[in-house]
Amino acid sequence: MKSVMITGCSSGFGLETARYFLDRGWCVVATMRKADESLLPASERLRVLQLDVTDRQSIAHAVETAGPIDALVNNAGIGWLSSFEGTSEETVRKIFDTNTFGVFEMIRAVLPQMRAKREGVIVNVSSSVTLKPLALLPVYTASKAAVNAYTECLALELAPLGIRTRLVLPGQAPATRFGSNAMALMGQADDAPEDYKAFVAQVMSAFGETAAKERTKPEDVVQAIWRAVTDPSCPLRLPAGADAVALAA
Repeated sequence: MKSVMITGCSSGFGLETARYFLDRGWCVVATMRKADESLLPASERLRVLQLDVTDRQSIAHAVETAGPIDALVNNAGIGWLSSFEGTSEETVRKIFDTNTFGVFEMIRAVLPQMRAKREGVIVNVSSSVTLKPLALLPVYTASKAAVNAYTECLALELAPLGIRTRLVLPGQAPATRFGSNAMALMGQADDAPEDYKAFVAQVMSAFGETAAKERTKPEDVVQAIWRAVTDPSCPLRLPAGADAVALAA
């Protein structure tokens, strides 16, 4: 029986992906910063573990507790909308610690067991914002673009070891808690110079119009993740959602 470890399962894509794999007979290790077993249906094939991807000790403990896994889905992440000058160094580092370095360290933790058995799948959930320059997203996009480049290079060195590496690029999904939190964080952003105020208001208005369209649905991303894990012939990059597919084209 195959097993998958998924990060960021407290809501959104991660939670729905965990449910999807469970429904299809997989053993699922669902990880969250605050473990909550009530979020998923009880099953002998389910383990809910506490995991903070910014904490190496937390990663090591979760991977050791999980035992052998066949697939790793790096889904945990935080969103951010702000001008660069409106983003403090502390915030930049927090975003990269979660979105970028968290991915690196999760993979570092599981690679020894995958190398030993000469098989495994690693799926990194990035973002379609990396496909097009967008205002107020320089820091977030940079954190995800780094994951894209890293994944593409990593795929070359892991392929000879029998380990597949894939990218899923979701579109804008305001219907999820991740999308809502990203918008809410804008109001908590560090103070930007007054010169940006009018531009920020204009961009936020456009974001609001896009959010109302709900372009990407959680099931779009779940299906892409499932394909990335189960279909060896799928491409390295998988856009998820109509807007993501349009950008990729």
